[in-house]
Amino acid sequence: MQEKLVIISAPSGAGKSTIVNKVLPEISNLEFSISATSRSPRGEEKHGDHYYFFTPQEFRKAISEHSFIEFEEVYPDQFYGSLKSEVERLWTSDKAVIFDIDVVGGLNLKKMYGDKAISIFIQPPSVAVLEQRLRGRGTDSEEKIQTRLGKSKEELARASEFDHVVVNDDLSIATENVFNLITDFLNN
Repeated sequence: MQEKLVIISAPSGAGKSTIVNKVLPEISNLEFSISATSRSPRGEEKHGDHYYFFTPQEFRKAISEHSFIEFEEVYPDQFYGSLKSEVERLWTSDKAVIFDIDVVGGLNLKKMYGDKAISIFIQPPSVAVLEQRLRGRGTDSEEKIQTRLGKSKEELARASEFDHVVVNDDLSIATENVFNLITDFLNN
């Protein structure tokens, strides 16, 4: 059984989901851990495919039932978490698990799993580029963008706590670097 975890964390807009989506099909023994969240779906996101969407009340109930290996209230009433059942399902099918997760959640997973996990921080080239990317999404209000930018400064300050930092100023190079880090980890 391949009981390994790959943790990809970054501030919102740094490119972690894009990189995960490019790397995942290239590594056959790696599968995505679908996170749970209490935020509303964005764009074409679907329950059970991109996230497990819970109401804040449902999320709190799952917390009280110890259903998560980690969770975080990222913004008021906006929770994100990793379900124990999801990791167990993937490990049972002999897959390593990749997480696309916020910074605090990523650090908590690394602390919990130690050498069974590799933690990779995706860093934007600058806060200005991060802001451009957030605005370019066209999915968030100005207030939400400002909240995300404020949080990103705290998250960027924690980059050195990860095993590796990959600067995403060129998507193809950043993706290749992440691919190499993951394959080295899984093959050892």
